[in-house]
Amino acid sequence: MSALGRAARLEASGEPFVLATVTWVRGPSSGKAGYKAIILPDGRVEGWLGGACATPTVVRHALEALRDGRVRALVMGDGPHRPGVERVAMACDSEGAMEVFVDPYLPPSHLVVVGESPMTGTLHALAAALGWRSELTSGVEGIGKAGEGSYLVIATQGHYDEPALEAALATPAAYIGLVASGKRAASVLAWLGETGVSEESLARVHAPAGIDLGSTEHEEIAVSVLAEMVAFKASEAGAKTVEVALPDQAVDPVCGMLVDVAKAGFASHHAGKQVYFCAAGCRRAFESDPSAYHATT
Repeated sequence: MSALGRAARLEASGEPFVLATVTWVRGPSSGKAGYKAIILPDGRVEGWLGGACATPTVVRHALEALRDGRVRALVMGDGPHRPGVERVAMACDSEGAMEVFVDPYLPPSHLVVVGESPMTGTLHALAAALGWRSELTSGVEGIGKAGEGSYLVIATQGHYDEPALEAALATPAAYIGLVASGKRAASVLAWLGETGVSEESLARVHAPAGIDLGSTEHEEIAVSVLAEMVAFKASEAGAKTVEVALPDQAVDPVCGMLVDVAKAGFASHHAGKQVYFCAAGCRRAFESDPSAYHATT
């Protein structure tokens, strides 16, 4: 399967990944312009970008891109420098140079709207228009679809606010909003407190949900709720992160290459610590005269 085909499947399933594309090469290099690879949060690489000098560097920057959601254009080696292109070191000394575009894909925000009204339908449609994965449910049972980082909006018009909100607080949702008047919201929260729900849990609830726009129509209420969720998403509390496995790397003191510690096939114990090498030749050179490489060990 091509890298683009694999990317399409991962995107459809809502899984995070990075699509890395070689945009320029100056030989000698085993990579070619147009080569593509998928990099997964655990550091696995599917596809081919280049050899051992380029790939470890690209993987590290790709995993960092998954954490901050920022695209990167990287140039490695003695290549051209243009505005917006970040110059980074190769993982080893190489005469070649390469430019790689690193494009992270983060799953869209997930919204579960609970209730049946013109407002819930409008909110559902507006969120979908923003590219969110929005679901509309008319019962408490649908609340369990909310996972870590999801957004939950309870808008049952008083029909089953209490059990719906209780179920919402049992989820790891990042945002929980209750659409109700101030008086009604206070009553619901008080009832939950009397049933044993902790103040810490109740503090998770945005009630009444939305930005206060005064007396408004249902379309405007939907806009106000979505605006509050967008603001929450942009805040530190709502920032969406992907758990990545940044590899533990060490510098080969002989050639300067970055070596993944977990995969290193050559190591030597010196001065009370492990020293890692890219190849047997580097280890042999080091062990023959460690003092020659003292500054880098």
